This record gives sequence, structure tokens and C-alpha cells, in this order.
Amino acid sequence: MNRTRRIFVTRIFTALCVTLCVTLAAWIFVPVTQAADHSPSQIVTAFHDTLLVVMKEAKALGTKGRYKKLAPRIEESFHLPLMTQVSAGSYWRKATKEQSKKLVTAFSHLSISTYASQFDGYSGQSFATRSVKPGPQNTMLVKTQILDPDSKAVDITYVTRKIKSQWRIIDVLLDNGISELAVRRSEYRRILKTGGIEGLIATLNAKADQLLVN
Repeated sequence: MNRTRRIFVTRIFTALCVTLCVTLAAWIFVPVTQAADHSPSQIVTAFHDTLLVVMKEAKALGTKGRYKKLAPRIEESFHLPLMTQVSAGSYWRKATKEQSKKLVTAFSHLSISTYASQFDGYSGQSFATRSVKPGPQNTMLVKTQILDPDSKAVDITYVTRKIKSQWRIIDVLLDNGISELAVRRSEYRRILKTGGIEGLIATLNAKADQLLVN
């Protein structure tokens, strides 16, 4: 089975079921720099570099160690507050300021925990950026591939947008074109209908904590 493809498919389609933006720079071998200084492709490349570091040291680090290494890079590379807002849909407008803050924290916690849980080994994979082109609504699409010596390359497209002079990743598209945010919004809607904002916060935190124990 293609391990790399399974990792990404699992991350996007089971971010909530299996688990889908804190500075700990001392843990990162790839330096964390200001996003405002970098282009969309450089933001994605820096993120990939950190993933490779974590994959290569996965066993020694353990899940919590991988979390600590990934946290600052993910929070800098992705615009997690915007992704949280989009995922929550109309319920975001109904949330209090305190609830919104807690929801962003929970969303970030689960996002980082998911990466830490799924990227748990290395067998020669590498990342390559293939192209950068304009996308809809003032976005730039960074098309990349995961190269695996034992299987077919996996296409991953990062949707980036310039927000307050900083390029950030705001969505991820798998090789079949499925949007991560679209999947999350669908999953979250079910929880929000029954438990509201507080229910979603509790669910995300519980899933993240479970991933860090495993």
C-alpha cells in the first residue's frame, strides 16, 4: 500500500474521525522566519522541510515531540484563524469572542496533532514544488508533489493568500481536487447542529488529546 498517499488521505478525510493557526523554535532545525519575507512557494517549501525533519526523527521524537517541532511551523505557515472561521461557517458569527478564541485554539491543536500523529516515519520520501499560478479570489496555488521511491507521486496543491502583508496557506487540495476546508466544514456542521460551538470545541480538543496519547 502507498504509505504516503494513505497518510494524506487519512489526514484530509478523517481529521475529525481519527482525530480535518506558541513559539518553540529551539525544537526546529529549520529556522522559523517571518512569513512576510517569503513568497507562497517559499512558505510551502519551508513547511515541507520541517515535515521531512520530523519524519526522519519520528521514532525518536514520539508523537508529543513531533507536535512540539511542528507547532511553530504550522502556526506560521497556515492561517489557522481564517481556516477555523471558514470551517465553522455561519456558526462563527454566533460565537462570543471567548468562544471564537477557544475554537481557534482547539482547531489549531487538532491540526498540529493530526500532522504529528500521521507523519510518524520516513522511507525516502521527498517534496517537490512544480508550479505556482494565480487562483480564484486573489489566491496563489502552489502545486507540489510527494515523491516516494516505491510508489506513484502524490499531487498536493496549497492554496495561499496574502493577509496583512503575509502569505499564508488557507487550504490544501489533494490530488483528486478535494478541499480540506470543504471536508472539515461538512464534518463540523454535524457537530455544531447538536452541540453548538462549545460542543465543537470539546470534540476537537478531545480528538487532539487522543492522538497525542497514541
